[in-house]
Amino acid sequence: MTSNVPSSVTSAPRILIVGGGYAGFYTAWKLEKLLRKGEAEVTIVDPLPYMTYQPFLPEVAAGSIEARHSVVALRRHLKKTTVVAAKVTGIRHADKTATITPIAGEPYELQYDQIVVTAGAVSRTFPIPGIADNAIGLKTIEEAVAIRDRLMSNFDKASTLPPGPDRDRLLTVVVVGGGFAGIEVFAELRSLASSLVKSYPQITFDDTHFHLVEAMGRIMPEVSLKTSEWVLKDLAKRGAFVHLDTQLTGAVDGNVELSTGEVIPTDLIIWTAGVMANPTVVRGGDLPVEERGRIRTRADLRVGTAEEFVEGAWAAGDVSAVPDLSGGGVGGYCVPNAQHAVRQAKLLAKNLIAVLRGEVPRDYFHKNMGAVAGLGLYNGVFQSGNLALKGLIAWFAHRGYHGLAMPSWERKWRVIWGWWNNFWLGRDLVNLEAVQNPRYVFEEFAARPRPAQPVEAAAPKADAPAPSAAPAPAKVAAG
Repeated sequence: MTSNVPSSVTSAPRILIVGGGYAGFYTAWKLEKLLRKGEAEVTIVDPLPYMTYQPFLPEVAAGSIEARHSVVALRRHLKKTTVVAAKVTGIRHADKTATITPIAGEPYELQYDQIVVTAGAVSRTFPIPGIADNAIGLKTIEEAVAIRDRLMSNFDKASTLPPGPDRDRLLTVVVVGGGFAGIEVFAELRSLASSLVKSYPQITFDDTHFHLVEAMGRIMPEVSLKTSEWVLKDLAKRGAFVHLDTQLTGAVDGNVELSTGEVIPTDLIIWTAGVMANPTVVRGGDLPVEERGRIRTRADLRVGTAEEFVEGAWAAGDVSAVPDLSGGGVGGYCVPNAQHAVRQAKLLAKNLIAVLRGEVPRDYFHKNMGAVAGLGLYNGVFQSGNLALKGLIAWFAHRGYHGLAMPSWERKWRVIWGWWNNFWLGRDLVNLEAVQNPRYVFEEFAARPRPAQPVEAAAPKADAPAPSAAPAPAKVAAG
């Protein structure tokens, strides 16, 4: 395999960033601001041309934020970085070579001098019957849009059916996982369903059923027990059921089976029960990996251990195991969240440039600022140390924090403008599920060529008389 990317005509170090999510985008963005002209060449590789602002996914699923406003176009905001639409399917750091598999075309090899692995995480599932076939995750913007459209389509279908098991299945939502992502999407969808009921006179609030399944004895470990209990009570008031100390044992044909023996028929199962480091990148390389499948990373964000590092290799974000020097991590490592990914990326860019300039990199240290979650329109929860806010004021804190955290003013204005419009105009209830099969109308009515009719030779009828021989021409007598 040979490289499809033109080789550099300069001797500047080549920096390869694997993954364009939080950590990858912010690393490239910061490098563009700090690198001197000609000091290095930066390439970022990701099969998707945008970074997804994942804290907004629950609100996208509930229709509170426009989907396109929740992503950041790499090519628009990375002016000095080469963006490659591809996956990195192999890393041979011993040779400083990566295998690039583009979204179109043949794989090729790409040489680099410094590699930054920020490939993020994917949904971690278990071999539970039916989950792989029936559930949907909440890690991508596409999943959030599909969840919203599915719920709204189910309301349309249910409105045409009489009360009974089929309608109950359509109006039942099951979320698996009681962490922040699970609770937020659960509460946001409950809020959306309450809004939809007003537009469907055939459906009442009591016809809708929301269940969250959590294997632990509490939800939202990021906040205090008292705050999490308030969230449980608030959800209960809104007709949402949380099953604690309960495991999901099956989901065949949409019949959710719980460890308690209960069976919940549903047409929408959302899986938020954990993540794992991107296995395509981790398993396809020769960089050191720790027991949980993450790239072993030092506090200065170089790949390696406290005793030694791998020269020219860096990692950050959910794909990496970065020591949490603040003492607030799980197992001594930073938890996989946006707060760490963004700050690690900014420091990684500074440290990488420091190494290129012969300087000493700094260790990553960040004490958790707290946690904030939206629980539907005008409702939320905020926790920072012993300070806990609930309800409307926490909802404002949630939107304020994430509105400011959204990268670039262009994206901030789009999000805030959407919020402002929704405040006056209400939630947008347009259902675009058909976009997942956009050609269905065209295919239904498109004219097609008629099949050619076979040409058959006409055979004589069995009872018809055989044709007589033609009479011989009469001889003319000579006179």
